[in-house]
Amino acid sequence: MRQTDQGLPESDRTIVTALVDANRILVARGVLDAFGHVSARSAADPDRFYLARNMAPGRVTSEDIQAFTLDAQTDDPRPSYLEKYIHAEIYRARPDVTGVVHSHSPAVIPFAVTDRPLRPVLHMAGFLADAVPVFEIRDHLGEDSDLLIRDARTGAALADALGPHAVVLMRGHGSVAVGDSLPDAVFRAVYAEVNAGIQAAATQLGAVTYLTPQEGAAAWRTNSSQVVRAWDVWREEVRVP
Repeated sequence: MRQTDQGLPESDRTIVTALVDANRILVARGVLDAFGHVSARSAADPDRFYLARNMAPGRVTSEDIQAFTLDAQTDDPRPSYLEKYIHAEIYRARPDVTGVVHSHSPAVIPFAVTDRPLRPVLHMAGFLADAVPVFEIRDHLGEDSDLLIRDARTGAALADALGPHAVVLMRGHGSVAVGDSLPDAVFRAVYAEVNAGIQAAATQLGAVTYLTPQEGAAAWRTNSSQVVRAWDVWREEVRVP
């Protein structure tokens, strides 16, 4: 961070380090590219969150992390992401959420622009079984917007569409995955993309058997205790020696 880390509690210094890792992991796993962003709620102050400045995620370092209020305001004068309101309004609406990923991951987008819902076809994506809503920005900004979440009002509408779910799709744009930890949110963003690719391929072969809501819930209960396995190996792969 541009401001010295010495003023941060130890728990938040750890979060800043993890957030840098999360940016690089999501690029390596094909969820983020030059665009998209990931944030983490402060452990010391639930009304604050951390998000990189406006830049390509694969280049993020700890010096690039900015601290925000839930009004999406920061004291850092460097340009911030236009869509910081996605993160601010989800954290405001969902006290249980501590990590948010917004991406344009390519396998997911077709499910945001067709009438075929994104549903879990493999146990690693059981978190999708409680439904994946689609946010239609035209309902809020009309037919001439650039589809970006540029203000708190539109961010709140997106958060409302997300509701209690793990993932929300954004028509013509991308998706948001959330979790009760930063590794959970990263895991869900990665496996939402994996599941979307497998689901699209499966539909070309014939009728698809999806996980039931009960199977999805049971699978997530099991997998949630194993998220650290994925997080640790993904982090090891992207850390510079």
